[in-house]
Amino acid sequence: MRFPNGWVGGAALVAGPVLLLVGTLLRSPFPFFFPDQLRAVAEHPVLMKAAYTTFLAGNVVMWAAVAHLVQRIGETRPRWADWAGVLVTVGLFERTFHAGVDQAAFTATAHLGVEQATELVAGGYGELHLFSFLSFTIMFGWFVLAVAAHLGGELGKVRSVALAAMGLLPLGVLKGTEVVSIIGTAGLCVALVPLGVRVISRQPRPTRRNVLTVVPVVVGLGVLAVLSTLG
Repeated sequence: MRFPNGWVGGAALVAGPVLLLVGTLLRSPFPFFFPDQLRAVAEHPVLMKAAYTTFLAGNVVMWAAVAHLVQRIGETRPRWADWAGVLVTVGLFERTFHAGVDQAAFTATAHLGVEQATELVAGGYGELHLFSFLSFTIMFGWFVLAVAAHLGGELGKVRSVALAAMGLLPLGVLKGTEVVSIIGTAGLCVALVPLGVRVISRQPRPTRRNVLTVVPVVVGLGVLAVLSTLG
């Protein structure tokens, strides 16, 4: 048995890119750099929280999408698959790290105000940390994955180029949306959503037992999710 299986991988190939695109579009009305992003957080807290949360959710879901795609590539191009999988996954980890800093900055804005929060972020913006040395993976990994997917026969030329466009997505803390951000996330949808639909369509139909098992599992996970917020 492979992990993630076809259902998980196929769903991730559809949901991950769509969530990233939606999150990118939601924050597109506001200027790109962090002082303006923090000002937008103060003036439009619900919209900005939805934008950043949606983007983060898509970024997390993408690990399963990438893992499934890499499995498929690995059947014919194992070395390309290994390198592409490692680079893109580390890049996803780094964006998740950035999202944690974003959340801390949002909290500072709510408690300290825009000016003090901006000074706080500016004061530590250039601090070195582990991911400072791995930032190249955020962009470079997608280029390697695009080449691997094409060589492995998983994506044609057009959709491989669309996948590579994800490497144009700006990186860093509290980054808003630019034209290349929309091009990158839209390209990811073009590249992976059709593959995800195809993967799902080829899965065996769930049995009655499968369906009945899913319901209590989902309820249980929901309860655990609520309990997790309590501390």
